[in-house]
This record gives sequence, structure tokens and C-alpha cells, in this order.
Amino acid sequence: MTPVYLTSTYVQEKPGTHQGFEYSRTGNPTRAALERNLASLEGGSHGLCFASGLAATDAVLKLFKSGDHVLAGDDLYGGTHRIFKQVFEKFGMQFDFVDASDSKKLIESIRDNTRMVWLETPTNPLLKINDISEISKICREKSILLVVDNTFATPCLQQPIELGADIVVHSTTKYLGGHSDVVGGALITADDDLHQRLAFIQNASGAIPGPLDCFLTLRGIKTLDVRMERHCSNADQIARWLQDDPRIERVFFPGLEDHPGHEVAMRQMSAPGGMVSFILTGDSEEEARKVVSRTKIFALAESLGGVESLIEHPISMTHGAIPPEVRKAAGLSDSLIRLSVGIEDVGDLQEDLDAAIG
Repeated sequence: MTPVYLTSTYVQEKPGTHQGFEYSRTGNPTRAALERNLASLEGGSHGLCFASGLAATDAVLKLFKSGDHVLAGDDLYGGTHRIFKQVFEKFGMQFDFVDASDSKKLIESIRDNTRMVWLETPTNPLLKINDISEISKICREKSILLVVDNTFATPCLQQPIELGADIVVHSTTKYLGGHSDVVGGALITADDDLHQRLAFIQNASGAIPGPLDCFLTLRGIKTLDVRMERHCSNADQIARWLQDDPRIERVFFPGLEDHPGHEVAMRQMSAPGGMVSFILTGDSEEEARKVVSRTKIFALAESLGGVESLIEHPISMTHGAIPPEVRKAAGLSDSLIRLSVGIEDVGDLQEDLDAAIG
């Protein structure tokens, strides 16, 4: 097992000459092991770890300046939307949101000052699929940085750098850690210059994870592959069961053949993932709130990707920071329910949802 180096400062041979580490904000052996691990998993050359997924997002945004324009998918994590609009927009950066599953809309939304395209795929919480290869070609032609949040898919199912992304973002809190016991984030790139710039920001801003956080994430990654197999299998069965239930109006899951992004998902992913969203027949927000409060095995909680199954109501939980008019424009219903399907017995999970839906 990787040692946990709780060291904060390191003895130097002589002034300015250290033995690989000098101060743990700049570098720590346990963190370095995790950064190498993540770079390897994602097919990158460099990994950088942060105290949270949003700290990693913050570091990417600090690559830019006032007046720079960022184009992002219109369906994304509420915290990402919040840091874009409520933090960095105050410093003069500009943000637009577009349905990135439609490449024509994406191209039409690019401006002369567009410096970055930010994607999630699958998206959170509507599980839209964006074609990374196609979008990367557009970005490369226009010298625009392409950043892909790969939290939902993990490197087990999708490798954005191989598909043309410049930077991959992870909330390591989710599937990588896998046990709901650690918060963290990461950036991976194959570009040496980008790595140097991001490493400077990491050190200068100081939003780094502690060594025990890194150890727990490394321990979680040891079982990532086998966990993802079970997450994906359970989610597929749950999604197909919900799709056939008359109490359910619509199911969002890339593995379903009628999903608009199914073909692209099957081309760029090895499996459709462990997340499922759905809307009850009647599209009642009040009823959706009741359902998420009645489950026994599915825990009502934010976050995702742990071994245990979670259920949530996005508009009142993870996506509450997004203005209602923006949510509605993106197609996010007030009655949407999101599942992070865990690794429990799938029959037990179906029984739990069946009883909660009533």
C-alpha cells in the first residue's frame, strides 16, 4: 500500500537544493503517486490533484483573463454553473451555454474571443452525450482549449484525451474514490505546457488535497474497474425496468437504444455508466419529492459514484444554484429524479424503487 506521508516540510541538502520535495503544498509523495496513477489511467502525461472537483475547475478557469469567452454545455453540474456565472463572470470572463450534442449549435456559438469549450459527457443530470472527437476537431481548427469533465464515465469507460481533449477534469470524490469517504478533484493532460501552467496555479493557489485524502482515493481506484462493471450492469437493468413501467414518463440513460446520444455513446464509451434519471408520469414536482423521500435502500443524498445507491431531486439539491429559467431552457424538469445506482443486489434496488414510486 502507498505510504501516507504526513510530512509538511522536507530537509534540504543545502539552501535551494532539495531531494525531490521541499514543501507539501508544492508536492507530496502520496499526492505524487495519485497524480501519476490518474495520468496513467487517462492516457495523459501529467496529473494534478486538488482539494475538490471545484478546486480543479477553479484552476482551469485561472488559465484565462478578463474578456475571454467560455462555451459550455447547457446541462452540467450546478456547482460548475455557479463558479462560472457567480464567481468568474464578476472578473470579466464571459460564459455561454449551448446544447453541445448539436455540433451546429456549438459552432454557431463560437466567438472570436472564445478560448475554451467545457463539456460533460454524459451530462449531469440529463445524461446527454457529446461527441468528443467531433468537437475536438472544431476546437483544434479554431485554437480553442477543449476541457472534458469525465467524472460520470471514469477512465474505465471513456478516455477523452485519446479522443482529442486537452484537459480532463474529475471530481475524485465520486467513482474514483468510490466509497463516499473523501473529497477531491483532479486534472489530467498530455500537454507539457498546460501542465506547467496548471502546476503553477496549483502551487500558487494552494487548493491541494491532504495525503490521507490521496491515500483513500488511491485505495478506491484499486477496485474501480470491478465496481464500474457492477454499477453499469445494475444501472442498465434499472433503466430498462423503469422504461417499461407505465408510472414512468421518460427515462434518461445512454444505454437505451432510443436515447438520442446512444450511437455516439456506444462509439466513445465502453459502457453507458451507472447514472439514471427519470420523470414520473404526470411530471409532478410534489410527487417526485415524495418518491425521493420514501426509498429505504437508495439514500436521499447529493453526490454520486459510491458503492451505495443514492437518489436525489436535482432542482432542490445539486442543481439548486442554477436559475429556474436556465434549467427549463436546458430541459431540466422540476420533477426530474436522479439515481446513482450502486453495487447492491439489483432486485433489492428494484423493489425499493417500486415501493417508493407507489
